[in-house]
Amino acid sequence: MFELSLICPQDRIEALGDALEALDALSVGVEDADAQTDAEQALFGEPGMPPPGDGWQRSRVTALFAAEAGASEAASLIAAQPDLAGCSTATIRPVPDQDWVRLTQSQFAPVPVTDDFWIVPTWHEAPDAARTIMRLDPGLAFGTGTHPTTRMCLRWIAAAARQPGPASGLGRVLDYGCGSGILAIAAALHDAHPVWAVDIDEAALVATRTNAAANGVALQVGRPEDCVGRYQTVLANILATPLKVLAPLLWGRVAPGGRLVLAGILARQADELVEAYAPWCQLTVSDQEEGWILMTAQG
Repeated sequence: MFELSLICPQDRIEALGDALEALDALSVGVEDADAQTDAEQALFGEPGMPPPGDGWQRSRVTALFAAEAGASEAASLIAAQPDLAGCSTATIRPVPDQDWVRLTQSQFAPVPVTDDFWIVPTWHEAPDAARTIMRLDPGLAFGTGTHPTTRMCLRWIAAAARQPGPASGLGRVLDYGCGSGILAIAAALHDAHPVWAVDIDEAALVATRTNAAANGVALQVGRPEDCVGRYQTVLANILATPLKVLAPLLWGRVAPGGRLVLAGILARQADELVEAYAPWCQLTVSDQEEGWILMTAQG
């Protein structure tokens, strides 16, 4: 387990917390960065009087990650986000080993994606309503279906797989930035073939292979440069800034008539993404949940 510690101004706390959650931090905490110094700031005033402020001038935000690579990648992605200007990495350090999965298992129940598509931890029985089941354990992966960005992608996959007519099915699928492999596995469970899952993080590739085997699906797993050709469905659940940088690459992977699906985008970032992809395609908002949006385009 590794702890990423960042120093953040008060007006960036909410955005930083959202970003860390999207990057699959296992937990996020906030405290006064100036605690026990002359600059320490009280948040509670006298009874009956308004508080001195809504938040600390400078906060220390700590996030736990399962692996050092995840903490380092989160620090790099946050540093590249214009919306998080002023947030700086203080430390990345190991924390004492504990059986975090056993400590938190009781908090996680099966997650419904649709009425009959469920994500079920291995220690739970599948609900009677579940017809398509993905086995995935929270705390052992880089994405477990509980975040709005992942849920929206999973809903889109389930709906696209059942769409009637000539555009039915997912066809050849690329999951770019696969993390735990959750989107690639969902596509394979909905009869997509072949399915490529790629990531720059070796730990993510290991997690994807492990999770694919646990679900009995065959994926092509590798680094981004390993996949070739074009795909009927290209999925990328990352963050807005890397999605903008990757615009020509991702659209270049979409086959004629194919579909591009992007997530990890806050609602207020929609216009930025539309502008970034305008030379190649017309992005539209297809779903939204808790301030996050799913954007898609048709080839």
